[in-house]
Amino acid sequence: MRMAIAICLVLAPIFFALGITLPLLTFEKLYFFEENPSLVGMVGTLFDNGDYALALVIALFSIAFPLAKMIAVMLEAVTPTAGEGGWIASLIPLLGKWSLMDVMLVAIVIAAAKTSGLANAFSEPGLWFYAGATLMISLAQALIARARRQAA
Repeated sequence: MRMAIAICLVLAPIFFALGITLPLLTFEKLYFFEENPSLVGMVGTLFDNGDYALALVIALFSIAFPLAKMIAVMLEAVTPTAGEGGWIASLIPLLGKWSLMDVMLVAIVIAAAKTSGLANAFSEPGLWFYAGATLMISLAQALIARARRQAA
């Protein structure tokens, strides 16, 4: 079980970094124009266009909160008493509520683009790495909790 936890804790930040920097989607408009936005690129574009509030919200919920959850789970893994009612144990469920929210929103955007007829949308590796990071950190959290229950 220790090996599985270690693998998840190593893969999660790698997948997360790839997920926020690689293109999430490809939008083909009228078969002539193509866009491949990454999560970091979208936040930067919103900020450059003056949409500061939206850029901040997306940066918080798509980058900062998942990163904070990842760090909290890693702290839980290396701190012997972290899962026993401390601030880390109370922080993880709060951050975990947002873990798959972004993946669902991207799926909605793809569905909307495909059904509108204005553009074709296809998922790209960034979306899959982002989802993989979410799954790796959730699996690590579950394995850590199981190991603590067995040790008690």
